Amino acid sequence: MAIHLLVVTRLSRHHQDRIEAAGIRLHMAEDAETRRRILEHHRDDIRAVMTIGTIGFSAEEMDTLPKLGLICAQGVGFEGIDVSAARERGIVVTHGPGTNAETVADHTLGLVLACLRRIPQGDAGLRKGRWKEIRRSAPVLHGKTLGLLGMGNVARAIARRAHGGFDMPIIYFARQPKADLDWPHETDAKRVAEQADVLVSTLPGGPETHHLIDDALLAVMKPDSIVVNIGRGSVVDSEAMARAVREKRLAGAALDVFEHEPEVAQALKDEPSIVMTPHTAGLSPEALDATVELVIQNLEAFRDGRPPVTPVPGT
Repeated sequence: MAIHLLVVTRLSRHHQDRIEAAGIRLHMAEDAETRRRILEHHRDDIRAVMTIGTIGFSAEEMDTLPKLGLICAQGVGFEGIDVSAARERGIVVTHGPGTNAETVADHTLGLVLACLRRIPQGDAGLRKGRWKEIRRSAPVLHGKTLGLLGMGNVARAIARRAHGGFDMPIIYFARQPKADLDWPHETDAKRVAEQADVLVSTLPGGPETHHLIDDALLAVMKPDSIVVNIGRGSVVDSEAMARAVREKRLAGAALDVFEHEPEVAQALKDEPSIVMTPHTAGLSPEALDATVELVIQNLEAFRDGRPPVTPVPGT
């Protein structure tokens, strides 16, 4: 019997076809009204949900689906899913670790170079005929110290590119040192921030990391350093970041994620030294294919009564 899957995030027609080809019955419900109509007819049919970390799935939503047994987060993030509530209800939660690490790492180095070398400003200035005004020197990336907040799959991919391609010394913040890494490790994020020329956050969202990059952390950084966030928007205090750039206590910043997506704080938009992209670091055809394939593998394991392929940690 086909599993009925409720999808509450955007999914291309190509990926819808791929999931359906695996014998899954899809119910696309990106907006609340569509979901309401679907639940009128299929509330008792739906056994699985597909979402993403920033959309999540709450305990109240779980309670509307009496046969729900699986929640699949497409991609590594699952911070918006009430994992504790799912556990209490016997619902399995899975995610997609490592599926977009290489894509995010590529994008991160692009953001670093764009910010440090002032590439967006150069492009914008040329389009306005301001050759002389915008033609100025900018720092090199080669040999700069990279500070990483977090050392998961994405951070490792960034570190490989930075160390191997740009001869950048690496220092990282994590709860525990990684036995297979020789780079210096710190358990205090400020110790990493004060040493970094380029500080990159790959941290997940949640109470433990909320506004970790705040006024106090930014205050210990070098005035010619930059901050890049490709983890979760809640890690950065947007107003503090904008102030640090505006007051030239920080040379610039690059952000792919924001506190209240899709809204972007006006203070960030007002600073030309802050480069921004709309949460696209993990988006590539290759990465999206990989995330969907992992969702399918978890759905098939659930259907066949096998253990999940990639359960979230602690479940």
